[in-house]
Amino acid sequence: MLNTALFKFLTQPVAGVVILTTMIFFPSTTLAQINTVSTNAPLNTLTTAQPQTALDRNYTLGGGDRIRVNVFEVPEYTGEYQIPPGGRINLPLIGSIPLEGLTTEQAADNIASKYSRYLKRPLISVNLLSPRPINVFVSGEITRPGSYTLNLQGSGGDNPGVQYPTVLAALTAAQGVTMTADITQVAVKRRGTVVPLNLKEWVTTGQLPQDITLRDGDTIFVPTAKEPNLAEARNLAALNFAASPSVPRTVAVIGEVNRPGAYLVNINNNANNAQNTQQPGGGDNVANLPTLTRVIQQAGGITSQANVRKVTIRRPTKTGSEQNIDINLWQLLQSGDISQDVILQDGDTIVVPTATEINPAEATQLATTTLSPAQIEVGVVGEVKNPGRVTVRPNSPLNDALLAAGGFNDARAKKKKITLVRLNPNGSVTRRQIKVDLAAGINEQTNPILRDDDVVLVGRSSVARVADPLGLILGPVGGAINVLRFFFGF
Repeated sequence: MLNTALFKFLTQPVAGVVILTTMIFFPSTTLAQINTVSTNAPLNTLTTAQPQTALDRNYTLGGGDRIRVNVFEVPEYTGEYQIPPGGRINLPLIGSIPLEGLTTEQAADNIASKYSRYLKRPLISVNLLSPRPINVFVSGEITRPGSYTLNLQGSGGDNPGVQYPTVLAALTAAQGVTMTADITQVAVKRRGTVVPLNLKEWVTTGQLPQDITLRDGDTIFVPTAKEPNLAEARNLAALNFAASPSVPRTVAVIGEVNRPGAYLVNINNNANNAQNTQQPGGGDNVANLPTLTRVIQQAGGITSQANVRKVTIRRPTKTGSEQNIDINLWQLLQSGDISQDVILQDGDTIVVPTATEINPAEATQLATTTLSPAQIEVGVVGEVKNPGRVTVRPNSPLNDALLAAGGFNDARAKKKKITLVRLNPNGSVTRRQIKVDLAAGINEQTNPILRDDDVVLVGRSSVARVADPLGLILGPVGGAINVLRFFFGF
């Protein structure tokens, strides 16, 4: 049965002759040949090398749609219907009619063919009064893959202003794409046809060569980027269809930080931390974003042994693989390359490795950045003027801790050699004998860089070790010995 509009057109004398002549002399030109070529390739193997095909943009009826069936010149057969699940409606005289998967024009033709048994030249129209919500499936590098129900806006029928939800609406409903997504190869599958969408092109130019409105049953796949791109990742995080930065995420920090472990990062904690309002490299204010430097600060900052040039982020993907992202925080500090301050996502693991060599000048510079803690505490005990815990700047050398404790107790201290006690991250304790040189700069032999919770032990001189027991035994005589020691230096 021909569509009613086409049937009316053919009844006009001139138009009918033109159409029939075309069909006779060009029989191979059929509607079937105009349809797009479909592909059965799986979504995750789609590449730009495949030819792009257009998606079928027609709306097809289904359960939940409200329609109006007009039977011209027979008003008693005209009525409004809510299509039930299964897609069949009951019409006067002809009974149950299947409409599932048909366009309004196809539905009109189907109904007309049934009524032709009872009516002479029936004229039927089907108008969409209220479209049903559509169901789509979103998978791949998306925060919450799964099935989503999206509402249509406007209405159909006599008011053709119905607006279908877009791919961007579906991605937003699924809480945005992840940081490992390749938005240049987003794929939409509809009735066996797969079309790639370059959403980066849409972001940069505001135009897409394809229609991105969705239909019921569409599947959207967001592939994993082959290689991480730091600059692109930061731009991706700023898009309105990316994962929201306000959603809490759990990340792990291991290696050369003062408090290794797992941390829950959210926008509120970062915003309330006053020292997080300025980038260490002088870049833009990203205080409210869960960035790499923010989490390092939460972990107590880097230690004096950290290699900030070789930081690695291990990031899981939705496919079960893992991306390794290499970060050079020294580049961030020196040139303000803000792309090095990566925005993190849930499940990331940050690895801060140990430096093989320490450059004293660089260590001093690192101590002044927000990558390092504001201060560290060191215990200085024994023969110093003010023994106890002292606070010094990160990456401070041994000499600075001695000065903070008031310096040597000149009359009793063993100045040439002291003991440095250090608690290691693995729980072990090391003791080192340091030959002190107060005039030396930072070096590992005579003036090493201290770590948080180090203990500096200044022993007694040989004279003090002999005099102290004698003082206890001799009492007043011991006091005299102390006087002699003071004046004669023994």
